[in-house]
Amino acid sequence: MSATKGGAQPGDDTTPDITVFRGWEDPGRYVWSPYVIKLEARLRFGGVRYGVARGSLKEAPKGKIPYVECRSAPVSTSEEIRAEANAQLSDSTLIIKALSGWGVVPDLNAVLGPEDRAKDLALRALLEEKLQLVADLSPARKTWERWMQNYYVMRDHVLQDAPYPVRAIVGLLIYRKTTATLHGQGTGRFAPEEIALFRLEIWEAFSDLLRASKEKMRKDAGEDRGAFWVLGGDDPTEADCVLFGFIVSVLICTAAPDSQNVVRDFPILLEYAGCIHDRYFPDYEKWRF
Repeated sequence: MSATKGGAQPGDDTTPDITVFRGWEDPGRYVWSPYVIKLEARLRFGGVRYGVARGSLKEAPKGKIPYVECRSAPVSTSEEIRAEANAQLSDSTLIIKALSGWGVVPDLNAVLGPEDRAKDLALRALLEEKLQLVADLSPARKTWERWMQNYYVMRDHVLQDAPYPVRAIVGLLIYRKTTATLHGQGTGRFAPEEIALFRLEIWEAFSDLLRASKEKMRKDAGEDRGAFWVLGGDDPTEADCVLFGFIVSVLICTAAPDSQNVVRDFPILLEYAGCIHDRYFPDYEKWRF
């Protein structure tokens, strides 16, 4: 199924009224979390309208941002589809699976063969399970560059609404927990230079993939058609949602200067994200350097 441009909602009476809770207000702007951007991209690729709100970790199912509220969400029973008011879902991957199962968004990977499905899953894991530990952010996933290397910028952004004494105390607690988590996970045991090498290798690999995909598109179509996709197909897959989310998150986050410099050194990453922004997020403020 082709991705729908912009935020046009499919003409389906069963489509639920969806609110995405992003952790910050900032209407008309991307927020720092790559998982929020991933989810918004997934909805827009499917042509689903949605609203945004701040929300909070205390109110979030599983204590994670993003989470969504679906009013009149279709819920399967053994014999029929019924409506359940105000169903809340958390975790970007589980949200997408639920919405796809309900038929709210298309299954982007339905057309992929087994080999490409495996590639798509591996690319998502590389970003969400490897890169996010050294470069990127989810408020519930403490990461090395943002919380360890740029602590004050990160603290003041995430805790911007907290009065200073509370901000200082909570920030210190987050820092200590982050240090312990990253040391136990293994990332905190590496030197900064070694972590920088891991980060560079990942972005370089995606740069190579995107160059090959763009060249394939040019050969197949005989011209540039705007947006191109990481697996080289005609439409986005789940990996594109994640990759776009991580690129944009790095480009707009002032607590990730090293990652930002790396991404900016790969023009194809900027072109890829820029094409998706122009096509699917024309109402959002674009990143600037």
